[in-house]
Amino acid sequence: MTSRERIKCALDFKLVDRIPIENPLSGESQERFPTDMSQPRYSYGPGRSRKQEHGSRRYTDVWGCVWDAAEDGVCGEVVESPLRADWSALAHFQPPWDVLEQADLSHVNQSCAGSDKFIIPMWGGGANLFERMQHLRGTENLFLDLAYLDPEIYRLRDMVHDYYCRQIKLWVDTDVDAIHLHDDWGTQQALLISPALWREFFKPLYKDYCDLAHSKGKYVVMHSDGFIQDILPDLIEIGVNAINAQLFCMNIESLGERFRGKMCFWGEIDRQYLLTRGSVEEVRAAVRRVAKAFMPEKKTGVVGQLHWGKDHKYENMVAVFDEWSKI
Repeated sequence: MTSRERIKCALDFKLVDRIPIENPLSGESQERFPTDMSQPRYSYGPGRSRKQEHGSRRYTDVWGCVWDAAEDGVCGEVVESPLRADWSALAHFQPPWDVLEQADLSHVNQSCAGSDKFIIPMWGGGANLFERMQHLRGTENLFLDLAYLDPEIYRLRDMVHDYYCRQIKLWVDTDVDAIHLHDDWGTQQALLISPALWREFFKPLYKDYCDLAHSKGKYVVMHSDGFIQDILPDLIEIGVNAINAQLFCMNIESLGERFRGKMCFWGEIDRQYLLTRGSVEEVRAAVRRVAKAFMPEKKTGVVGQLHWGKDHKYENMVAVFDEWSKI
């Protein structure tokens, strides 16, 4: 089996020769446990982005949001939002269309043809609708907006949505295998908004993304941190093929009983405790727990994965992939 075939079989709930993995590590770990996925070669236009000044952790992204990181190795937080003060700026605000108009995807198909790996533009080739709305409006403001549902919040949503639809259209016309959606929807114990509001206000837009992808034969992989169990049936319904979620915020066995065979689980292993402070054997036991929950009989429907963090123990991350190789 090639890497591409292996991941596609996992997504389609067909048997695999071994558990496919997304390994973000390099060097010896990558040689021992080669990743089954890769990203294509591409570039976007500059938009409104400004590079960091020397010695500063502050930078401006393509939408004009200013970020600041308190320490190296983290993305930081938005400290200046274009629409934070009030809604008056919305009348003149435009998404960074030039980012897409100046995008160079001319090497993407070559990247796909020249590799047997599953090719997906992670983090940059799909949509993060909810997070972008927070960045533009400010998180506190946005939650108040969602409570009142004044007309401006619909205008903001639809503007950002139009941008991501156009971005996804660029990608589904290439030879990539999947698109990537990434919005963090959960706290440690619940959704950030009510499931009813999520279904009314956001679900139809995610369905648009899935429909665009499936119309060209692409898979949809979605990332969301936190407790998102309440909306997993909805994600399955609209066509999300795989979910990258913080499984250890939820009851893994319950997730397995309810959703295995309906959605592929693309990782992960607990990064709040296990990868930072757990023992190697605890990490190995966690991998076996995930495997038992989501594929108690047949080897399929799972991609072994972890998120790299600056405080994670290297030996624990290697142990994750070593244990997956034994299952």
